[in-house]
Amino acid sequence: MSDYVQPRPDQQWPRYEVFKQDRYDRPHQAVGTVHAADPAHALLSARNVFVRRPAAVSLWVVAAGEILSRTAQELAEDPAWLTAPDDESGPAIPYFIFRKDSQRRSMTFVEHVGEIEACSAREALREAIDCFADAEAWVWWVVPAGAIQRSDDEDIESWFNPAVDKTYRNQSSYGFVSARRPSRKDNLQGDTEAN
Repeated sequence: MSDYVQPRPDQQWPRYEVFKQDRYDRPHQAVGTVHAADPAHALLSARNVFVRRPAAVSLWVVAAGEILSRTAQELAEDPAWLTAPDDESGPAIPYFIFRKDSQRRSMTFVEHVGEIEACSAREALREAIDCFADAEAWVWWVVPAGAIQRSDDEDIESWFNPAVDKTYRNQSSYGFVSARRPSRKDNLQGDTEAN
């Protein structure tokens, strides 16, 4: 019998979604999550987990609870949800829109497609479905722009550039290693030594 005690949910650090931008001409993509005490801690943890080897120029983190997430299936099964009046409507603020438009990429989930000014996340999603209709969407994420913690331009030199020069991240930096198979000559020498 194990002495392990399942921690209570209130003892866990909150979960943050991590968005990484590989190059300036590419969008930010959701690459995973980290648990952290606050957004600054989440950003540092994200750097340590997701940028040790691959190239990056920018990181964003956002508390998972700030994300409105809807799949195409959820929207198709409950179309009334999208048109329902908003309970949390307020002044218009910017929302970042993320979309999954393919099942091909396994390392990323959604990618940033644009920004919408809206009075609620639901309204932003309604507008995003019309504005970003250039590809079929499997999943939509809507995030208030103010909820995103971003890396600064000053972080590039110390956070992201060291990974570029690390040769250990490239498989070609290692010599070929294989099991040594005994040759016929080795077998013959072994037989003569045994006699």
